[in-house]
Amino acid sequence: MSKAAVFLDRDDTIIRDKNYLSDPDEVELLPGAAEAIRLLNNRGIPVIVITNQSGVARGIFDEARLDLIHRRLRELLAERRAVIDGIYSCPHHPDGSVERYAVSCSCRKPEPGLLLRAAQDFDLDLAGSYMVGDKPLDSETIHRVGGKGVLIGGSGSDGMSGEPDYRAQDLLHAVRWILEDMKK
Repeated sequence: MSKAAVFLDRDDTIIRDKNYLSDPDEVELLPGAAEAIRLLNNRGIPVIVITNQSGVARGIFDEARLDLIHRRLRELLAERRAVIDGIYSCPHHPDGSVERYAVSCSCRKPEPGLLLRAAQDFDLDLAGSYMVGDKPLDSETIHRVGGKGVLIGGSGSDGMSGEPDYRAQDLLHAVRWILEDMKK
């Protein structure tokens, strides 16, 4: 039986955006992020990070370094009793300098490839799921599979047409709305 999940963008949703973060020691949780994730954990709702990481394609850091950053993110959350069930990242960018990653792909948001992979791995109902992020492309990504999008912060347009289903101040506010919406 498929279940709904909450997908989260990484930068400026869970952690402070450091512009091509490449140092695990610079991972900084945003206020309320761990509490928001813990609320989902307590209700048995899978929490999955979906993130574009073009720094790999641009040669700024490699996938091993990205794994260290994500390990640090998990550690910081664990210290606050919060768990991310999965992290899916797209290392590609068509303008990248690392040939292997300098491609157009089906996993770079707003394409739904990472959502589809997570749905298969976790037996998820994408149409009943949500995605929270700081850019309209995050809402566009989940809309492509029938789910609902929540935009944090009121960011401007990033060229995506999809309007979010809800606008939230931060991740905690977004999760509280999602939990209420799931009751409907």
